[in-house]
Amino acid sequence: MDYILLILGFVLLVKGADFFVDGSSSVAKILKIPAIVIGLTVVAFGTSMPELSVSVTAAIRGSNDLAVSNVLGSNIFNLLVVLGCCSLVKPVQAKWSLLKKEFPFSIFIAVILLLVDSDFSIAKIIDGNRPFVLGRMAGLLFLILFAIYIYATVRTALHSREDNSEEEDYKMMSPIKSAIFILVGLAGIVWGGDLVVDSACNIAETFGLSQTFIGLTIVALGTSLPELVTSMVAASKGENDLAVGNVVGSNIFNILLILGISSVITPITLDVTAVYDTLILIAASLIVYISAISKREIQRKEGAFFLLAYLAFFVYVLLR
Repeated sequence: MDYILLILGFVLLVKGADFFVDGSSSVAKILKIPAIVIGLTVVAFGTSMPELSVSVTAAIRGSNDLAVSNVLGSNIFNLLVVLGCCSLVKPVQAKWSLLKKEFPFSIFIAVILLLVDSDFSIAKIIDGNRPFVLGRMAGLLFLILFAIYIYATVRTALHSREDNSEEEDYKMMSPIKSAIFILVGLAGIVWGGDLVVDSACNIAETFGLSQTFIGLTIVALGTSLPELVTSMVAASKGENDLAVGNVVGSNIFNILLILGISSVITPITLDVTAVYDTLILIAASLIVYISAISKREIQRKEGAFFLLAYLAFFVYVLLR
């Protein structure tokens, strides 16, 4: 039964996010907000709603391992599996502006996460027995960085808007229908988050698996489905910069917004494996970044290597 509830939870999360994005985008259009701003804020926020719901729900219930491992697992999955699969469809290129600004910023905030996780203490990491805490001050720092990131991104997009001849047109519904879509979407997201957290914890207990393993693998895969689908569709249409931008943007959202909100609500106590997983995230980010910037594209053989690297990571998490 837990497996059915887990799948149902994922379906509610993904469809709830879709309804939320459609309703919110419609409201934004009614308020005459530029489409490019909608894409950079509402839509990007919507694809991260499944991770947000799961992590916040887990943090409130004290399932700290699941709250953090969901974010770390999703980010590693995005980098290695989503970009790996996309590059197998077609070599993935990225805009120079993305490689110059957003991608380095995503690596920078992963390093910040490592520092605040470990209390800026290498000795504490080596010791490995003492608890690590992601506190409210760290969460507040992440939310401030998130606000700065959104402001800078929207400002840059508005300045360069006149250079883009095409802009995605988000559909506009009536105000009542928009409100219904938003409420139904939020209900699906909240309910789906509850189901995923409860069923994932039950499955972990049944098989004697840690919440960290479930969060890094099953839950991370399920909550990353919007990013995987969006990027695969973009890659198949040759919109490679969108595929990379979607992954990088989602990873930034996951760390700054989701961990920021989760740790502000309640400080998150971690064990040393979360620090090790953060190190793995930084390593994966650097590998993908070097691959992308060296030839200005991620080739098929590099994509295959990313998938093998994720398989190795999965085995490592299973065996530890």
